[in-house]
Amino acid sequence: MNEVMSSVALTYGQSIKNIDKKLLKTAVAVKVNDKILDLATTQTTDEFEIIHMDSEEGIDIIRHSTAHLLAMAVKQLYPKAQVTIGPVIEDGFYYDFSYPPGFNPEDLSKIENQMRKLVKKRIQINRLVKSKEETTEYFKSIGEIYKAEIIESIPSDEELSMYQQDDFIDLCRGPHVPHTGMLGAFKLMKTAGAYWRGNSDNEMLQRVYGTAFDSKENLDKHLHMLEEAEKRDHRKLGKQLSWFHIQEEAPGMVFWHPKGWQVYTLLEQFIRQVYRATGYQEIKTPQVLDRKLWEKSGHWDKYSENMFTVECEKSTYAIKPMSCPGHVQVFNHELRSYKDLPLRFAEFGCCHRNEASGTLNGLKRVRGFTQDDGHIFCSLEQIGQEVLAFVKQTYAVYNVLGFDNIILCVSTRPEKRVGSDEVWDKAESALINILDENGYQYKLLPGEGAFYGPKIEFSLKDSLGRVWQCGTIQVDFSMPDRLEAKFINDKGEKETPVMLHRAILGTFERFMGILIENYIGHMPFWLSPVQIALLPIGESHREYCEQLYKKLSAHGYRVELDDRSEKISYKIRQHTLSRSSLMFIIGDQEVASASVNIRDSKMKQHGDVALDQLDSWLAQFNNPLKNVESIFE
Repeated sequence: MNEVMSSVALTYGQSIKNIDKKLLKTAVAVKVNDKILDLATTQTTDEFEIIHMDSEEGIDIIRHSTAHLLAMAVKQLYPKAQVTIGPVIEDGFYYDFSYPPGFNPEDLSKIENQMRKLVKKRIQINRLVKSKEETTEYFKSIGEIYKAEIIESIPSDEELSMYQQDDFIDLCRGPHVPHTGMLGAFKLMKTAGAYWRGNSDNEMLQRVYGTAFDSKENLDKHLHMLEEAEKRDHRKLGKQLSWFHIQEEAPGMVFWHPKGWQVYTLLEQFIRQVYRATGYQEIKTPQVLDRKLWEKSGHWDKYSENMFTVECEKSTYAIKPMSCPGHVQVFNHELRSYKDLPLRFAEFGCCHRNEASGTLNGLKRVRGFTQDDGHIFCSLEQIGQEVLAFVKQTYAVYNVLGFDNIILCVSTRPEKRVGSDEVWDKAESALINILDENGYQYKLLPGEGAFYGPKIEFSLKDSLGRVWQCGTIQVDFSMPDRLEAKFINDKGEKETPVMLHRAILGTFERFMGILIENYIGHMPFWLSPVQIALLPIGESHREYCEQLYKKLSAHGYRVELDDRSEKISYKIRQHTLSRSSLMFIIGDQEVASASVNIRDSKMKQHGDVALDQLDSWLAQFNNPLKNVESIFE
């Protein structure tokens, strides 16, 4: 917890000590008028807030200080290495070094051990303020050319700060922890190559990644989570289960195998039924559109570098990165009345974006993808009701898919935007009031809305507690106007509709990756590519299994008959690894008693079930595809 203190002292750290020296065990900085300062900063006000190690801001300070600790250890072990930059990133930090020999795993172990020695010394960390000229001179004098280059890009009238721990000094804005003794809970994770300033024309540097926390307990929890995440990596499971693959001839494009595509199409069927149950009309728009339309919509100026383009008959065409301009064309094709609104269009929009190769990540970041894309054309007064309906739909869909921990964020007007303040007031109020009136908890993100309107973003937590941003609904005042969308209002005048961009899954590919990792491939029964595997123990049980296969298939179950002449233990193991939801094992006893012995892909044994009771036993597995309307009741 952060406390607000009132005192008078030479430094903030001394002031805290005078109040209660125990606070210094966890205090890493203070906040004064929203600015975070070192504890050694001279006190200028008697009102300040303590930043503790276990707070979000405190952990960031720990991680940045640990990056400096890493750099100090590297310089001590490898004096010829040059330091460059070492920022905090999500869940950790990295530091880039110019060191042509490179670092291997044994080097990482040596560096980590050296860092631990420095932690035990509890070295004081002091802030030094110098002019640009003095700072440049210092780094040039010790041969740190990268630091000198960084300083040259900083305005000449700006004072620069450096942080010193013993004989190691690094350029940094800070703040930092008071001493290295507070940095014991860390782990170096891996090395990688990185170009200086991200430019492939520059030298390849050695990047060392690490993570740090406020306590060993929290570090261990994080490392355990990473181990679990490694087991669940959708790329490994995709290969193990033979659901999909990606290869170098089509970077960022997915080759779906039969079983993976089965899951994909089941998910698509579900969303299609959601469309129908919630008043959307499904449409299909072209993959390739003339550059002129993208210029008119505003995408060409802001997004052309991410578009795949083709030349044809002296014209430039772009493969669509999103479907919204096409949906406006469908709206514009007829004369619309206010009585037609709200008008809801939906499309499984197959899109392509020229993402940088270094950002591609299995199904989570691809170049070719399909969105559960929808657009609502409505009046300003209808925004609230449409947003509420969409929020309820999104919660219902996530719950069916096994996610009940949902985080909402509302992003409001940015500094640069289109539309009048009056219109923004109405749109933001519509979003916020609807959530407030219906008891939804949300986080407000001032200034983070799109330039064309405010938005709500939906994030969900998976079984490891990881947060994934998926759904969104965005209010757009700009595109309908740019593309001349009009409807006839109740006064007989032409009016520009509001356009709501919405998606629940986001993209099928990314959501499939999330599902695979959340369930470790053990999909819910209704989503499983093989719901039931029939495993006869011997040849004499095959006829019984064939009859059962026909019966179950006729009832709509996805069944696989494994009549290979393998031992039953081998078959069970294979179908457990391939994630067949249920295995029906049939031997002499099952044939004699007209039953099946059931176990599932997680090796849970369900015992014997008689054939005449099998339908009712299987009914326990809910199938939303049979009655999707019920999830919105």
